[in-house]
Amino acid sequence: MQFIHRRAALALAGTALTISAAGAQTSDFPNRPLRIIVPYTPGGTTDIATRLVAEPLSRALGQPVVVENRPGANSIIGVGAAATSAPDGHTMVMVLPAHAANATLQAGRMPFDPLGFAPVSLVVQAPLVLAGSRHVSAQNLREYLEVARARPGQMNYGSSGIGATAHLAMEDLQLRTGVRMVHVPYRGTQPALADLMAGHIGMMFDTYSTLKPHFEAGTIRPLGIATPTRPSFASELPTVVESGVEDFAASSWCMLLAPPRTPQPLVDRLAAEVGRIVREPEMARRLQELGFVVEGRSSADTDAFLRAEVTRWANVIRSANVRVDG
Repeated sequence: MQFIHRRAALALAGTALTISAAGAQTSDFPNRPLRIIVPYTPGGTTDIATRLVAEPLSRALGQPVVVENRPGANSIIGVGAAATSAPDGHTMVMVLPAHAANATLQAGRMPFDPLGFAPVSLVVQAPLVLAGSRHVSAQNLREYLEVARARPGQMNYGSSGIGATAHLAMEDLQLRTGVRMVHVPYRGTQPALADLMAGHIGMMFDTYSTLKPHFEAGTIRPLGIATPTRPSFASELPTVVESGVEDFAASSWCMLLAPPRTPQPLVDRLAAEVGRIVREPEMARRLQELGFVVEGRSSADTDAFLRAEVTRWANVIRSANVRVDG
């Protein structure tokens, strides 16, 4: 009995030491500049959202917040750098849905577990919008799908690359509608958009902020936004659901993750600050003007969202036989 009591006492003492250490970390946090790794080039959606949050986060925490762009390998280089960083709350990485898709597309080939990070916050979502070429003899999404269905494998669609959200969303749309088109992957959004305007591809998904100027100029045709209902910033766009594709939704999103084993009290502190920042009226207005839906979710909600996205895109990738190696 004395041995059992001794073991219990040691376990309680160890727990107390852990709690004490976590408390010390929290009270002393942050004690130097923080960094947010963006695994993409400057100027894109992820970079813009990160920089909008970084400045007010710096003011809230009383330390500089440095944005570090580390692009390459469909986000794997930058995310890998975060995975090996000290788990002390001073490093985060802002990921896109490619992170969730890589769990399946790059299974067994990544130096980290996509679900092994400490989820901080789902910051924003950017609903995808489907755009059509004006060289196609159709006026709305139903008619575009009819044209594609009448010519299986003859209409092309574009995306910013294999495994990108825009690519997987179109594969999901085809699975749901029975339409078969040919994927033309590009090295980024702009060359795909140029070919959409020229009529070399028939359709593509991208974010509202990217496509809106071209809708207004009349160079491409808006077909539908991939949200359950029309958002306030794009109330003029019909939803894909309104065109007969039930329960269809797809978005790009920006999510902050911390390195594996980052103490939960630090993660919760960061999540609370980010949530407060993005919900402030002026910040929320700026984000909505850029086509974002404000989120600022808790760590637990972010974890659940990421796991659901991994499962969703894994099903699409396997059903459509999407492969990064061609």
